[in-house]
Amino acid sequence: MIGRPFSNLYRIAVSALALSALSLIVLTGLAESGFLGVSAALIAGALILLATAFAVGRSVGDLRLIRAAIEDFGPDGEAVSRQVARKLAPPARELWLAIVDLDRLLRERIRAAEERLLAAEAVIAAVPDPLILLDERRQIVRANMPAAAVVGRLSTPRDLSVGLRNPTVLAAADAVLRGQTAQVVDFGLTVPVERQLRARFARIDRRSLDGAVAVLTLHDITELKRAEQMRADFVANASHELRTPLATLLGFIETLRGPARDDAEARERFLAIMQDQASRMARLVEDLLSLSRIELNEHVMPRDRVDLGPLLHHVAEALELRAGERRIRIRLALPPLLPEVLGVDDELAQVFQNLIDNAIKYGRPGTEIAIAADIVHRPPLEGGVGSARFISVSVRDHGEGIAREHLPRLTERFYRIDTARSREMGGTGLGLAIVKHIVNHHRGFLEVESTLGVGSMFTVFLRAAGPCSGEPS
Repeated sequence: MIGRPFSNLYRIAVSALALSALSLIVLTGLAESGFLGVSAALIAGALILLATAFAVGRSVGDLRLIRAAIEDFGPDGEAVSRQVARKLAPPARELWLAIVDLDRLLRERIRAAEERLLAAEAVIAAVPDPLILLDERRQIVRANMPAAAVVGRLSTPRDLSVGLRNPTVLAAADAVLRGQTAQVVDFGLTVPVERQLRARFARIDRRSLDGAVAVLTLHDITELKRAEQMRADFVANASHELRTPLATLLGFIETLRGPARDDAEARERFLAIMQDQASRMARLVEDLLSLSRIELNEHVMPRDRVDLGPLLHHVAEALELRAGERRIRIRLALPPLLPEVLGVDDELAQVFQNLIDNAIKYGRPGTEIAIAADIVHRPPLEGGVGSARFISVSVRDHGEGIAREHLPRLTERFYRIDTARSREMGGTGLGLAIVKHIVNHHRGFLEVESTLGVGSMFTVFLRAAGPCSGEPS
């Protein structure tokens, strides 16, 4: 501690001597040439050395003060800067104020950069799809939470192949890392459940702080692929269903215009068959149009009130004649105070007409179709806490029953358990599909129970519109 002041004095003296060297050399030359007396030269040299030493000492002191102030500069920098500025000589004060301005500018830029970084982190975390950042070695350097379900949780950087072993995906990643701007590939995952994903790779213009040079986003396209397959199946099935009766019609028309032109008996027989086939096509087209209309508004829940009691009685009466042809009796067991439901009258009539008509087709002759209704509570389709009040309407037949493996596919379009029998009875393969979409439109449920050799029961659950008189809410 004692040696530091002497060391400082020594440095000031050396610095003053170095800065005054040229002036001292000039004074020495003037003294030797006689232009200036020796005494005057010595006095002038001493004054120059003292003035230079004072100036150097003051500058060194100011610089030390500035250095100490910079080391202690903190959040209250404005107050500190004013205190320091008052202690400094004008030249040093200008330097200090420039340093303070530069510090303020750097702090603002750092704060703005931190805010942008936090915003970017928040955006990455909020992206609902898996998002993965890759470095130039194809290592995962960052991933959001949804990506953990695909590639696992990330503790240290690891190669993309550890989480995604699909060769097509890895080849696309390598192509982008080699310089291509973007790649899009579709691939499948089998665990934990079977899914179809679309991977999008894109280059990042500037390397990020963690070394990322490319971004990978994954989009679940399972439903899209299923919809595409269903649409393709629908077009194929609809074409097939229409092609068969159309071919029959064309064949008989050709026959009537040719060999059977003058055969009255054949003409009557062929015309009857043609009428059946034309009716079959008309029913198919009508069902297709009904399905299209229902799907168009399926996302909007009905708000009208429908009284199910009179509606069920009307549908049952309309089908009594058809049921009587097969010696089947329709029996209704409805409570006297059945609440209204939220729905569309015509659509609900179509639901129960299709269900009762199916029960007539597949019920055993001489049996009974039981239609019952009740008030139940169950969780709503859209989820949430608690339960909602529904009206259940069940249609039970006494037919051959349906095997368990067929139950999940009953509401698929054109799905038939017995194709030949269904066509023989005039079915289009769209009846239960229409029922499902109407029930979905009403935010309801459809449940199917069946026992081979005993029969089947189809139950529709519809939202109650509200309590009615005499019935507790």
